[in-house]
Parts: sequence; C-alpha cells; structure tokens
Amino acid sequence: MSDTLLDIHPVAGRIGAEVRNIRLSAELDPATFAAVRAALLRYKVLFFRGQQHLDDAGQEAFGKLWGELVAHPTVPVREGTGYLLELDSEHGGRANSWHTDVTFDVAYPQASILRGVVIPAAGGDTVWANTAQAYLDLPAPLRALADQLWALHTNEYDYASRFNTTEAGLKRYREIFTSTLYETEHPVVRVHPETGERTLVLGHFVKKLLGYPSSDSDHLLRLLESYVTRLENTVRWRWSVGDVVIWDNRATQHYAINDYGDQHRVVRRVTVAGDVPVSVDGRHSVSRNVRRQAADSLRADEHTTQPQTAVLS
Repeated sequence: MSDTLLDIHPVAGRIGAEVRNIRLSAELDPATFAAVRAALLRYKVLFFRGQQHLDDAGQEAFGKLWGELVAHPTVPVREGTGYLLELDSEHGGRANSWHTDVTFDVAYPQASILRGVVIPAAGGDTVWANTAQAYLDLPAPLRALADQLWALHTNEYDYASRFNTTEAGLKRYREIFTSTLYETEHPVVRVHPETGERTLVLGHFVKKLLGYPSSDSDHLLRLLESYVTRLENTVRWRWSVGDVVIWDNRATQHYAINDYGDQHRVVRRVTVAGDVPVSVDGRHSVSRNVRRQAADSLRADEHTTQPQTAVLS
C-alpha cells in the first residue's frame, strides 16, 4: 500500500527512505497516513523535505495522528507547547553517541518526529541504524545468547565522556537530565509489537548486562553494538531547514554528529507513547527504580532566564 500511494525513494540499502510530494499535517487523509505508517515499519526511518509550513503547533498536531504524545521525562518542554522538546546547540543540544530515545523509561517512545529549524551550512548530520537487521546479522550462537540477555538502562551516567562542554555545563546537564533518576531492566532483544521482528535494545543508556561481571558485560555490549553500527546497516541524512524525519524508536538507534563547531543548530522533536518491551520468552521490561533528585537546584532554576533545552537528541 505504501509503495502505491506514496512517492518513496530508498536512501540506503537496509534502512531509510525519502517520501516526496507530500504535505505533512494533522489533515492527512486516513489512507495516506496508513501508507506512511506502513512505510515507517518497513524502512524504519522516513525523510520528508520541504515541510516549512509546519510550526510547533502543527508538528504536535501531526504527531497526534500517531498516538498519544509524551513529554520528555525530565527535560522541560519548549515554552508554549505541550510536548515539544527543543535541541539547541547553543544550550547543550548536542549528543554525539549512539542511542535509542529514552530507553531508561520502561515504556520508551514508539516513534520520534524531528523537525529541522536552524541548520548549519555544513555538518550536523544525523545517522540512524537498523537494530532489526543488526539482530539478523548476529551469528546464530551469538543470537541465541542475546535472546537470553537483560540489561540495566539508566539516565545516570558519565556525561563528561559524551559532551564537550565546561564543568558548569556538565553540572547543568546533570541537574536537568537526572532531576529524576530512572533504572529499568530491558531484554537485549525485544519482539516488535507490530512487525514481529526481533530488535536489539542497546545504546548509551545501557549501564550493564544483568548477571555478568563488569568486564564481561563491557565486552559483550561492545560486540553487540558493533553489529548495530556497521556502516552497511546505517543511513545518514544531510539536514535542510524544514526537513522532518520520523523514525521507529523500537527498531533503530541514532547518532547526531557534533562536527559543526560554533555554527547554530536547532531541531525540535515530539515523541509518541510506546509500549513495555516484551522479550523473546514473553517477559516484560521492569522499572527497577524511579526517584526524584536535586529538587532545590531545580526550584532555583525555575527563576532563571537561561533557556532549558535537551541534552540529548
């Protein structure tokens, strides 16, 4: 259905397609929207150019076609919006490491919709990887092992290792992003609720594999992640102002390349509520711990004029 109703052009061999000659809005007719959703399940990431007509409200309205929208668990939404997360390079919106959005939450988002607002003249591309294909690429014995593994995901980790910023900036990241600490146990392999595919649940929110010593956990995680990020398993997008990208957050990882120096980059994201992952043997992910942090610092921040923007894309 998606191939007959939409003008689809695959971008890479294993993931990603550009959809042309379509105007995204909350008024998309049901047949066209169903075709877009089917294309997303097939290609994992969809790219739409020329969507300059979308403003914040229009992006949120379009997002609601996909399901219930959810705000980021810890980072304040953009002022005047209900769910929109702004990633502004001048206020910490850079994340140059591989991740799936918000996997520290037990029911992390099913999809993300990202809009290009201010784009550097060069640099600032985003890369996505297909975690369903990565699973299929694993040698059979490693696949069998991965099917049994569980990992602890958390939003509390070493920010200094991932962000090039000042000590004051790192303090700010920790205060906002870990204002509530999350720890969740996810299977390393989840069964996609719509396609039935098995996908790898990894990325930089993983703290450790459960039941393994730290050294063994680190080795196994690096090995599994290497299958996700192999170049033939990825697609890279050169942004223009007005581009919209939608990805299946249950079957991908992504990486926002921090190679644009002091150029300004602003993108805005809405996310669609997800479901609790289910392992190959039918067990559900478990929220281990949620606790509030740094309440005094956050109350003080409410009175500052410094913009509050996300630290991850």
